[in-house]
Amino acid sequence: MTAHGAGTRALRVLRTGPLTTVQDLGRPGRGALGIGRSGAADRAAHRLANALVGNPPDAATLEVTLGGLVVEADGALDVAVAGARCPGAPHLTPVHLPAGARLDLGVPPAGLRTYVAVRGGVDVTPVLGSRATDLLSGIGPPVVAAGDRLPVGARRGPFPGVDVAPVAEPAAGEVTVVVLPGPRPEVLDPAGWDVLTGSAWTVGADSNRIGVRLEGTALALARRTGAEPPSEGMLRGAVQVPPSGHPVVFLADHPVTGGYPVPGYVRDADVDRCAQVRPGQRLRFRYATGRSG
Repeated sequence: MTAHGAGTRALRVLRTGPLTTVQDLGRPGRGALGIGRSGAADRAAHRLANALVGNPPDAATLEVTLGGLVVEADGALDVAVAGARCPGAPHLTPVHLPAGARLDLGVPPAGLRTYVAVRGGVDVTPVLGSRATDLLSGIGPPVVAAGDRLPVGARRGPFPGVDVAPVAEPAAGEVTVVVLPGPRPEVLDPAGWDVLTGSAWTVGADSNRIGVRLEGTALALARRTGAEPPSEGMLRGAVQVPPSGHPVVFLADHPVTGGYPVPGYVRDADVDRCAQVRPGQRLRFRYATGRSG
């Protein structure tokens, strides 16, 4: 990967695990141009990792899926890890890595995505104002690979005086999230809503940064006119129902538009929790009529 700044400090990537990408808070406000926002799938964990090393929330971190990342400090670095807890690595606390020291993330027993922040931020070259890797559109820096040298930006501001952040970690068991009415609630009749909100859905193995694909009793749409519905704008958290009847919850790399109906949206505060459910885990929807928060 190419360097954006002139700093000499870096993270040398020795191993990536199943998937490691560079992420920040994405590219907001470009949907009309067909460019999705992308960014960290679990925004709260990304922000927390940055805060622990005194970075602004939009500094780029490494998003690590199911652990397995090993990096070596090229120069003295301060790092923090948040999200899914990985054995072998300090968690929710800032750590100083002397030059040559390694950070080795094991496979998390719960949760899916772990965020590694380095003081100064991962300073790869931004694309359209962001360092986020959008896997659907192919915009942004490439997926992190073994042998990469990831430059680290300049340290700014005071170091936070936090020893440990006492926050809840991703759940290992069944997860319940709030779903709100979407633009097409009528495509599900009362019986359909009962199935959506009364079932425990199983997270599919084909889930990714685009969406959480759910398996269970197929939803039957209440209205079928025979005509294809018009494509509509999509947002993170949309619960889309494709012809299979198995809902998909859109995550960070979702398409900008979609032609399948969206009866509901996951409350924004719960979308980060959806990003941490792993294949085989159970997910339930709890219906609410309030505004997303």
